[in-house]
Amino acid sequence: MADNQRIHPLHDVPLHDVEAPQQQPSAPLVPRNMSKSDDPEQQHPPPPFPSTQQTLPIPINQSKPPKKRRSCCCKFFCWIFSILIILIIALGITIGILFLVFRPKIPKYSVDELRVTQFDLSNNNSLAVTFNLTITARNPNKKIGIDYRGGSRISAWYIDTKLCEGSLPKFYQGHKNVTVLSIPLTGQTQNATGLSSSLQQQFQSEGSVPLKLNVKQPVRIKLGKLKLPKINFRVRCTIVVDSLSANNSIRIRSSSCKFRFRL
Repeated sequence: MADNQRIHPLHDVPLHDVEAPQQQPSAPLVPRNMSKSDDPEQQHPPPPFPSTQQTLPIPINQSKPPKKRRSCCCKFFCWIFSILIILIIALGITIGILFLVFRPKIPKYSVDELRVTQFDLSNNNSLAVTFNLTITARNPNKKIGIDYRGGSRISAWYIDTKLCEGSLPKFYQGHKNVTVLSIPLTGQTQNATGLSSSLQQQFQSEGSVPLKLNVKQPVRIKLGKLKLPKINFRVRCTIVVDSLSANNSIRIRSSSCKFRFRL
């Protein structure tokens, strides 16, 4: 059987050399009848990787108000400030024009006479006082009138004790006018034993008694035909008399008045 088994060489089939270097196939991977644009990998390329040098967005602080709102608030306050400045300037110009046209002057007041008709200390230690004042009011203005309104109050004081009080009459005082007013003042002070003793000591030591007069008078100023809103004249007078005896001739040794007004 050994003779029958023969090995016939294969001349037609080439043997593959395992150790021989492998050659790359010369045929293209893409068939000839297919273009490069038809390649599915080229039609849908993979997304690019993010660059490590790319800056990340900085989160915005939501608590800060937007700049537009700040600019609107600044504009609003600038407008308000500008309007106030314009109003102040306009008011100053108006006051300056009125001052130049009317030349306002302060009215003057003086206490010309004081008569004591009652100054009695009763048995229950109450002091009853009645004064009759003569006051002269002068309006030195040529183009300004003074309308004295109701609700006035005038009071006479010795140190911190009010002795009596009264009111001024209503009247209109024209330009360059002088008006003489006779004003009664009445009052009663309780527990006046100490007050009476103090007055006697004052008269014995100095021979005079200082008194104060406080006047509050509502008026309306008239500039030509224009009447301004109501204001308050306030007058404070200091007078020194030689006696407070009833039914006697009272001489005023000194008198001075200060004037001011309030809106």
